[in-house]
Amino acid sequence: MMSKIPIWSVCILLGACSDSRSDAPITDSMDTSDSAETSDTPILWGEETDTIPAFYAASDVPPSQIERVRTDYETASQSWGNFGPLEYWIVGNDLDAAAELDEEYCAVRIAKDDNLTEADRQTCLQRDYNFEDYARDGGAGLNVVRSDYEAYSVMLITMASKYPYPDETDYISVGYHEYFHVVQSAHIDSRDHEERQRLMVENPWWSEGGAEYMAQLLYSRQPGVESGYLKERMTWKMQSKELLEEGEDFTEIPYSERAIIAYDLGAWFIAYLIHQVGEDAYRVHFYDDLNSEGWEDAFTGNFGMSADAMLADFEDFLDEPLSVQLYIIP
Repeated sequence: MMSKIPIWSVCILLGACSDSRSDAPITDSMDTSDSAETSDTPILWGEETDTIPAFYAASDVPPSQIERVRTDYETASQSWGNFGPLEYWIVGNDLDAAAELDEEYCAVRIAKDDNLTEADRQTCLQRDYNFEDYARDGGAGLNVVRSDYEAYSVMLITMASKYPYPDETDYISVGYHEYFHVVQSAHIDSRDHEERQRLMVENPWWSEGGAEYMAQLLYSRQPGVESGYLKERMTWKMQSKELLEEGEDFTEIPYSERAIIAYDLGAWFIAYLIHQVGEDAYRVHFYDDLNSEGWEDAFTGNFGMSADAMLADFEDFLDEPLSVQLYIIP
């Protein structure tokens, strides 16, 4: 029951700390005939599917923004695989519209999950971070609903309308970032929160670094993007090295106000890793083995050395001149 454990068990985010999602009516401009809402074929966790997500938006979100989110989903899923079950929730700036979205979200959660009843609605509405928070604070996040307390497992991406704004380049890369979290999460079958957390790696350097680098890499490959885009972004991220305190290990930095250091240097670690072993070894083979082998064995088996050894080499790499570091960036 929801009173025992929140149905929004795992929150992975970029921008603002969020631990909720919500549903609003799908706009008339969207064709939902092939969406997860209308499919009779159940989506098996961790398997690729032909079913597209359901897209929900607050009443103040324009159709152009919904289409932007949908286009970015299509780009990411075509590049990395289409995983689900997945829903998108798009929040605008109006607090009343966001509150209506919260009401719809809780109605959808109850409708989709046989373990939930109307008695759970208030708990749902009072969750720690709701759509009104997104409307105020902005940001984006992935929430994984998968535990023994829910009959229906689903991943939920929330996209706000600021930080970044829909007309900014970062809005696209943030959409890619959140979808890569879908890829990561879909490869962990367990319903146990602690086990899922272990396989994702609790501190943000690994999962967030991976999502951030893969998002920026994918954006850099899109038509019309300047050839120096990725090197420029990674140059900015290397500046986080200067924010490390004496003797501080970026892998030990938790989700906090200083987590950006772990995001940035984690992205550099993934770039370094891919340069050593190839993109498929990281993006495909490691995640294919993660659920059955565990994080350490999947790492060693696919990358040829332990994580500790790779991180020690990476620490030496961080001492290199920027020109040498940028050499590994495509």
